[in-house]
Amino acid sequence: MPEARIARNIAHLRERIAQAARRAGRTATDITLVAVSKTMPPEIVRQAYDAGIRHFGENYVQDALPKINHTLLQLPDIHWHFIGHLQTNKVRYVVGRFALIHSVDSLRIARALGQRAIQTGQQVPILLEVKIDPAATKFGLDADQVPDIAQQILHIPGVQLRGLMGMAPFHPDPEAARPGFRLLRQLLQQLPPDARQILSMGMSADFEVAIEEGANMIRIGTAIFGPRHSAPEAARSTAGE
Repeated sequence: MPEARIARNIAHLRERIAQAARRAGRTATDITLVAVSKTMPPEIVRQAYDAGIRHFGENYVQDALPKINHTLLQLPDIHWHFIGHLQTNKVRYVVGRFALIHSVDSLRIARALGQRAIQTGQQVPILLEVKIDPAATKFGLDADQVPDIAQQILHIPGVQLRGLMGMAPFHPDPEAARPGFRLLRQLLQQLPPDARQILSMGMSADFEVAIEEGANMIRIGTAIFGPRHSAPEAARSTAGE
């Protein structure tokens, strides 16, 4: 049964998270697991929720909104994360619907989020996306831009900078991700205290290395739901699998 398979996958994943956390002198409770639910129907998302997942990551606004509004997923403790590339014409749809925006990659997007947040009387928690794999994505800030952009974002009303996000280059050896993750951690440490609460890095192929390098939020799709087959999902071009 798919439900049993998803529950088994999550249980196995949590064991691996706990082991990686122990190696880093931490505990599994330090790590927030975000299930990347893009392309998954509400019924499958609900199965993951029933197996203990409370955080779900979506890449595309048009796919996310029907799930967020679905009757099966009207749950008081479910948290939605936006992890895909965000365009300014989609800002009005994400403010108020997502607990965290992982993929802010410009001052323009940050200002648009802040403006919408002020209009609706809200505050929007965000992460800055850092480009640690230039070959895989055209999105994200270059590492040397991060301190200056972060300082400017701190002064944008309606926006709360909470940390950084990045995606390592795809490689069959998870160790290949370590330098990028280490760079991201070093960049986080340069930010003011309130802006270094979250380090979102690590996916199914490399999350253990990410945890060892300081991640406290990981984005896992394949290891929970299995491989995805639809054409838009074939490339690692966004912040989730």
